[in-house]
Order: sequence, then C-alpha cells, then structure tokens
Amino acid sequence: MSESLVVCQVDEDLVKKLKDFRFRKGTSNAAIIMKIDKEKQQVVLDEEYEDISPEELKDELPERQPRFIVYSYKYEHDDKRVSYPLCFIFSSPVGCKPEQQMMYAGSKNELVRAGQLTKVFEIRNTEDLTEEWLRDKLGFFR
Repeated sequence: MSESLVVCQVDEDLVKKLKDFRFRKGTSNAAIIMKIDKEKQQVVLDEEYEDISPEELKDELPERQPRFIVYSYKYEHDDKRVSYPLCFIFSSPVGCKPEQQMMYAGSKNELVRAGQLTKVFEIRNTEDLTEEWLRDKLGFFR
C-alpha cells in the first residue's frame, strides 16, 4: 500500500528540468536538490549545482530537513571506462519532524517515477554522503 501512496505531486517545470538534466552534455558532477512546498503540496526545485563533489553536496543539505537529490556523477570504472549515472538520493535525516518525514517518504515514489530514475538510494545522516559511499552503492549496478 505504501508503494502507491502519493502525498505531493511533482511540479511540471521540475519534471521538464529533470528530463533536460538526464540528457545534459556536461562531464562534471552536477546536482538538483528538491524540496516539498507544503502549501502547494508539490515537489519543487530547491537548488542546482554544477561541478560539485559528493562531499561539497553534503554541505549544501540541511541537517534536520529531508531533501530529494538527483545527482549526475562521473563514475570511473576499474577498467578506466567512464559513465555518468543519474542517482536519486533521498536525504531523510534523523531528527526531522515526523510530519515532514511522512510527506517526503510518501512523495518519493512519484518523484522517482516522474524522473524515470533507477538508481535510488537513501541516507539518514548527511555525513554519510561521501564519494566512497556513492561508489559503494553504484558498485551494485556493475
């Protein structure tokens, strides 16, 4: 039942931005951070970043509020090939208000569907967002 629970819709402009982001030509790490506009009951754009490492990205996340992140990561494979996986990261820090956590958790699946995202990860502590953590998670998809 929780799989189909949709608390908030995804803003149409954000859906277009995610589609454009998927097909971007850049070769550096980039991120789109999204939040929920409680009054509109919509997932909306919060911030955009170009050329940002996982460690720098973690510093941009609020410590006590959930956020959705779509991260284009320059992944160098062991055989020296390079790919740019699009990662969805749900940041739901311990200490968030339960109401906020429920709203974000209930909206996550709709955002993943709207953005056609397949590499979906979750962090409960913003300090966990490191290059090592991300490479470990992406290793599952090799």
